[in-house]
Amino acid sequence: MSFLNGTSFTPASFILNGIPGLEEVHLWISLPLCTMYSIALTGNFGLIYLIHTEASLHKPMYIFLALLSFTDVLMCTSTVPNTLCIFWFNLKVIDFKACLVQMFFVHTFTGMESGVLMLMALDRFVAICYPLRYATILTNVVIAKAGLLTFLRSVMLIIPFTFLTKGLPYCRGNIIPHTYCDHMSVAKISCGNVQVNAIYGLMVAILIGGFDILCITISYTMILRAVVNLSSADARQKAFSTCTAHICAIVITYVPAFFTFFTHRFGGHTIPSHIHIIMANLYLLMPPTMNPIVYGVKTKQIRECVIRFLLKERDNLSSDYRLK
Repeated sequence: MSFLNGTSFTPASFILNGIPGLEEVHLWISLPLCTMYSIALTGNFGLIYLIHTEASLHKPMYIFLALLSFTDVLMCTSTVPNTLCIFWFNLKVIDFKACLVQMFFVHTFTGMESGVLMLMALDRFVAICYPLRYATILTNVVIAKAGLLTFLRSVMLIIPFTFLTKGLPYCRGNIIPHTYCDHMSVAKISCGNVQVNAIYGLMVAILIGGFDILCITISYTMILRAVVNLSSADARQKAFSTCTAHICAIVITYVPAFFTFFTHRFGGHTIPSHIHIIMANLYLLMPPTMNPIVYGVKTKQIRECVIRFLLKERDNLSSDYRLK
């Protein structure tokens, strides 16, 4: 087998086969992917810029939102450009080490995404349940430490993926039926025992996703109790409205994640492989695309800042035109 390095059964490279069975429509599939990716980059970089420049948005809630936007950009950029190269230029070959690096970044940033959503739920819990102590509890130092710990948690839990995958023998071939290097997609083409990979993958899903969902659930249970006990209907409405965008972000992130996770493990023989692959791509692309739109529409402060920015830019353009 010429694709193997010596007798170690380690391939020099893999071939990412795109979406098997839909090769003839790869170009058409790439169009919505490219559009969503463009919206994701524009929306998230726009949010980061707005939060950075607007002093009124220098608050814990919006700092966490900027962190979420930054994570979203990295998460979709770790896969989409490579996927578009496969669809547009038929560039399917990826170096073995590059595949491991992509796998590491994909899973690290998805874990980071979940962690930031959990931190945002805790932020809303403190803001609604302890409003007078909000600024003293969530200081910039606390926010920085929380973000760093969330990142380190993802890194430490995902690093073993690369070693477990690297140690597998690949004597069945080097063709991966996927658009990017996903942990189990790579492991499944091995001729070795991947039970450890599967068990560890489940453990990581529980330690990251399960823990974060538990914290989010507890936070919103406490928030709901606090809001119900408010005497003013206006106060209840305001409290609920501050959580609406975050709840939408949770749904957008976890629904495709759960679908991908459970169908990958329990629906392998009943759901076509191309559905798995399309959902795996949407799972990484939908949150980055939709989150800026949701927060732009649902969050009054951001909406007002966007309007002020656009009006300011219009006035600047008008002034430049008059000077000419």
